[in-house]
Amino acid sequence: MSTPTQAKPAAPAAPPPVPSTWTTGSTTVFKTGTWRDSLARHVAAPAPCHNACPVDHDIPEWLGHSRKREWYEAWEVLVRNNPFPAITGRVCHHPCESACNRAALDQPVSICRSERFVGDQAIAEGWQFPLPARELDGHVAVVGGGPAGLSAAFQLRRRGWRVSLYEATSALGGLMRHGIPGYRLPREVLDAEIARVVALGVEVHLDAQVASPEAFAALRAEHDAVFVATGAARPRTLAQLDVTAPWLMQGAAYLAAANAGAPPALGRRLVVIGGGSAAIDTARSARRAGHEVTMLSLEARAQLPAQREEVDEAIEEGVTLADGATLERVDAGADRLRLVCSRVRFVPGPERGRFHIEPVPGSTFTLEADAVVVSIGQDADLAPFGDALAARDNLLAADRKGYTGTEGVWAGGDLTSMSRFVTQAFGMGKRAALAIHAELLRTRAERPPAYRERPESSEAIVPFAAIAHWYHDQAARAPHQRLEPEQRLGSAEVALGFAEAEAVAESSRCFSCGTCIDCDNCVAVCPDLAVRRLDEAHNQAVGTTAAHYEVLADYCKGCGLCVRECPTGAMVMEDDRR
Repeated sequence: MSTPTQAKPAAPAAPPPVPSTWTTGSTTVFKTGTWRDSLARHVAAPAPCHNACPVDHDIPEWLGHSRKREWYEAWEVLVRNNPFPAITGRVCHHPCESACNRAALDQPVSICRSERFVGDQAIAEGWQFPLPARELDGHVAVVGGGPAGLSAAFQLRRRGWRVSLYEATSALGGLMRHGIPGYRLPREVLDAEIARVVALGVEVHLDAQVASPEAFAALRAEHDAVFVATGAARPRTLAQLDVTAPWLMQGAAYLAAANAGAPPALGRRLVVIGGGSAAIDTARSARRAGHEVTMLSLEARAQLPAQREEVDEAIEEGVTLADGATLERVDAGADRLRLVCSRVRFVPGPERGRFHIEPVPGSTFTLEADAVVVSIGQDADLAPFGDALAARDNLLAADRKGYTGTEGVWAGGDLTSMSRFVTQAFGMGKRAALAIHAELLRTRAERPPAYRERPESSEAIVPFAAIAHWYHDQAARAPHQRLEPEQRLGSAEVALGFAEAEAVAESSRCFSCGTCIDCDNCVAVCPDLAVRRLDEAHNQAVGTTAAHYEVLADYCKGCGLCVRECPTGAMVMEDDRR
């Protein structure tokens, strides 16, 4: 009987030849990466401007499109987080610019006016939002058609939820329409950006005030979720003033009338009391109505809560500032008012709205006027919610995502915060909408629709020290162009926008902090050829579009040269000791 022949085991593969000192063969057999104790890694990290932005804008990304003149793509990135770039580009208090890393080299990027240019392009070109990919089974009520409510309505509707928007007045816009004058926010811009949101299929109910706890309860019963953003409509008063006096008016009422084209006749001389943006708007609107205006504020000029450029513009337009002063009393004569005032030192508290004042002895002075307009802020009206929602410090209590603690109810805007900035309200509306979206999906065991969220980065905010700033030439910030003061006392918009060349030049100043720009620096400077560029085929194979480069761990010695030479701070060194 023959014995079966057993197969011989395969011979082991021959190792690649080890090159000698004098050869020109491959050195890939020397895996010198084992020498290191740290490894380079590419990251997508948040820029400081992103972290400071009230709506979490992906600023380096849309500015990257802008510098290539890809205006539609820039607009698409912008409206992920805020559907109102033309509005924001005019009225935002732009904390992003205060955080900009570019300030450490020369001057911060003019992000706000760059956004305005993109927003204005969208209006000029008639760009519209795509309709929802599919309709979801859920109905959300948004109470209040101001910035927070409109932002929430947009984010909910674009994800496919049925949205009914209830506005107490005859037009949408809230503070943006009734509180911000047309010389800062032209009505054609406001109307165009609101109309684009409504065109998504938002059901609008005007003159629909939710005025009582019973009405609010009925609304809750009719909807799967409710977002409340009714603003702050109750004006604050001063104890020194008789609220029934015929010569006294509230700033919000004055602005609403002036913005509607019918400023009240209040005599020649007007004193506006307050130091915030609303007081500045009131004073500047009164100048346009022909009044001689003095603005009386507790804060010194450098402490005013209004934006610095607004204060400068008001003074250029002829508003007189009596800062660091308080009203003691008003003596009303037959033909004039005599306001007795005194100087004070304004000492801010730990948060906005909390402060104390220190009198300056022997500093009494007087102002003469025909009327007084008080613009010292407004409070929220919580009466319509009864006991259904918890309150805290004259505001509705809500967490960062707007949840009130009452099932199915979220809130935002001036109803829940003392921030009182339009873009803060946009951000609060967005965050609440995303929370409502997640909750409605959870209760329906739904898979998310086609629209996908951009995941939050877990990386550290990119500091200036991480930027290889020597790759960025010094370049002056685009100047703030405005009408000349003698041209302003009408309805024309004061702040002028960028021309296209200016918008491109300004966006080119952006460091693109934390965002890879495919410059190949990491490939070029690596002494060990340990960084390689990934092509599109590779990314498709591994199911990603985000990876641009790969650090080859077998050969990286951890020298850190690639990280040092990255012009955007999009690489970091990580401990890799084993």
